[in-house]
Amino acid sequence: MSSFASISPDKLGRLIGTPQCPVLIEVCTDADRAADPRLIPGAIQRCAEEAPQWAPEFAGRSVIVICKRGGKLAQGTAAWLRVAKASAETLEGGFEAWAAANLPLVPAAKLPPRNADGRTVWVTRARPKIDRIACPWLIRRFVDPHAVFLYVAPSDVMAVAERFKAVPFDVENTFWSHRGELCTFDVMIEELGLATPALLRLATIVRAADTARLDLSPEAPGLLAASLGLSRIYDDDLAQLEAGLGLYDAFYRWCRDATAESHNWPTNRVKP
Repeated sequence: MSSFASISPDKLGRLIGTPQCPVLIEVCTDADRAADPRLIPGAIQRCAEEAPQWAPEFAGRSVIVICKRGGKLAQGTAAWLRVAKASAETLEGGFEAWAAANLPLVPAAKLPPRNADGRTVWVTRARPKIDRIACPWLIRRFVDPHAVFLYVAPSDVMAVAERFKAVPFDVENTFWSHRGELCTFDVMIEELGLATPALLRLATIVRAADTARLDLSPEAPGLLAASLGLSRIYDDDLAQLEAGLGLYDAFYRWCRDATAESHNWPTNRVKP
């Protein structure tokens, strides 16, 4: 049973991928990282011994601290975070307990380097519709909550990527793009080790809407309609992205928690 200052892997797994997820800080040793270079989705890496210096930046925020087994490194770091006025818990059993529960782990080698502000930077074509909103949602919710997305003219994507050290996505002849019948969202889920039942279900809806194969999923026409509607409402691509995050939050929670639920009205009609 979790104590007041810890959270179970199962409970944390329910928070990851939602807007309510706390900040996840991994403080494993270099040796532990070398032995298993994977990350709990959305976690950032920090040095435990330097916690007194960096802890104040998380003041007023909810934080989960992760080390190999949930012991001294996580406990000490969480204590320093609480001194800095953060609400800090540790992951019960640490990284090992998470891995033992077969919860998703992101291979660190697949993640792009972070900029001076500690954020990943991505670039794609302007005027997004499906994939170019779905992929940023996946990255923000499962990889880097503070990721930056640059929407530019299609002809300038690769030049901007090179000049600004950004990762191109949903662009032909790049790593993060369509592969055969898979759309970029599918590819990201596969490459980032995020193939949970809920995300795979969502990927089918996204692929169907993005590739005009609406027969693949009965929910795809709804996603397509909502996505095209957002593209008409917003002239600003970043404003559309912010609105789209809520759309994908809703589809994800349906995929995870509500596929067996239906709705009928009226519920209290007296039968004749």
